[in-house]
Parts: sequence; structure tokens; C-alpha cells
Amino acid sequence: MSLHSDERANPSLTDDQALVAGVAAAVRAAGARMARRFATMPRLAGRDEVVAGIYANDAASLEILKPALTRLRPGAGWVDDELESGVLPDGEWWVTDPVEGNINHVHGMTDWGVTATLVRDNIPVVTAVHLPLADDTYTAVRSGGALLNGTPLRPSPKSAIDGALVGTGQAKPGESVETFIRIGASVTAMLNAAMVIRVSVPATLQLIQVAAGRMDVFWQFSQVRSGLLAGALLVAEAGGVVTDTRGRPWGLDSEDFLAATPHLHAAAVQTLSTIA
Repeated sequence: MSLHSDERANPSLTDDQALVAGVAAAVRAAGARMARRFATMPRLAGRDEVVAGIYANDAASLEILKPALTRLRPGAGWVDDELESGVLPDGEWWVTDPVEGNINHVHGMTDWGVTATLVRDNIPVVTAVHLPLADDTYTAVRSGGALLNGTPLRPSPKSAIDGALVGTGQAKPGESVETFIRIGASVTAMLNAAMVIRVSVPATLQLIQVAAGRMDVFWQFSQVRSGLLAGALLVAEAGGVVTDTRGRPWGLDSEDFLAATPHLHAAAVQTLSTIA
């Protein structure tokens, strides 16, 4: 998948640019509801309460998010399972995470938001990510750039990976043993190559940092659509590079994911491509 194109290859650019304000409004409205549900001192007794809290949050957010996005694009399909991966059928689809970083929200931590991405023929074309507690909204349109609260985003200018702040994390609970082994090996490899590494969830909240030039590299083994599509478009439209960890074009059928600044992409591939 190539996330870059010029206007001649994207005849829907004008339409997509008109759509992004409505998508941003939808995630902000859903985010406002989730902010009212947020508490910094939760009392969770165990896994069952965590799962129940996550489902309740998703339902509350979707009550606002789904009708708003459906009104914007009535003919678009809807992905109900936010943990799904793989290629979608042709056409337009809404891929959302009603509470991206829900695990953090229910535990009283601030690293969460609301995301919505319109995917056309398996390419993300419009996205909005809202962080209610910071009142920040990140938006991107394919071939139209990436913005934070209306200000253009640019990747980091760093030229050497030994000064880089890099990050990774698991895509979802219950990954395979093989995936966990790869994550561990990649962390060790990057600890030897980069300056500092973050291992956290959700992916989107690291990817917006790469798009904004605050972080330099993010990678993930395995993938979940809702955790990568918004950030992938933001990074690409900010001027970063999105591939798999071998440096090949990234798509929804890829086994892993890499987003990096242009100057550090080759070094990141060199480091990560050693992981079996």
C-alpha cells in the first residue's frame, strides 16, 4: 500500500478535504462523553471488571460516533470489531477505535483518545484522532497533509538513530508466543541501536508523536487495523515513511509495521530486519 499520491491520482481529494471537519467533530463529541466517564482513581478488582469497563466505554462512545460517521458517509461499511486485522472488501469502510487506549482509560491513566478513519479500497484517506484530556485533534487527508489543531505536522529532523526516541508495543491481548518473542528481540535490538525506547499501548498515541516529530520510530509485530490506520496516514502525510519492518510497502495484509522519520527509516529497517 502506498499512502502517498498526488491530486491527479486522487480525484476524491476535494471531497475528502470537505469530509475531515465532520470526522473531527464526531471524534470530539465522542471524546467529550468519554472524558465525563474518566476517573483517575478506579477500583478494579480483576480481569472481569476490566473487560466490563472496556465494553461499557466502547458502547458509550459508539452511541455518538457511529451515527455521526454514518450520516457523513451513509454508503460506507462499518467494522464492528476494533481488534480485527487483514484486508477489507473493496469500497469505503469506517475503521474506528471508540476508545483508543481503553485499557488506560479504565485504569485511570491519561493515554487514550478516540479515532475514526475512512478507508477506501484498503487505503486510509481521511482520519481524525482526538485526545480529550489535552483538547488536541490530529487530522490527515491522503495527499492533503496532516495537522494538529490546524497546524501542519512535520517529522523529526534527526539523522542518526543513536539519538532517537523509539517505541513499540503489543497489538492486542493474547498474541502468540512467537509474536511476544519477536517483540522482546526487537526491544533488545533497539536498546542497542537507539537512545531511548518506549514500550506502551496504544499504537496510535505513539504514532501521533512520530507524525509530530516528538518521537522518531515506531514499529509493531502483528497488527490491528484500528490501531495503525489513523497513525499510518498521519505519519505519511506529515512526511514520514510507513513500511513493514523489512522496508517493503505496508498494507493491511502485512505481517508487521514500521513508521519512521525519513532520515532514520533505513537504520530502523537495518535493526528490525534481523528479527526472525
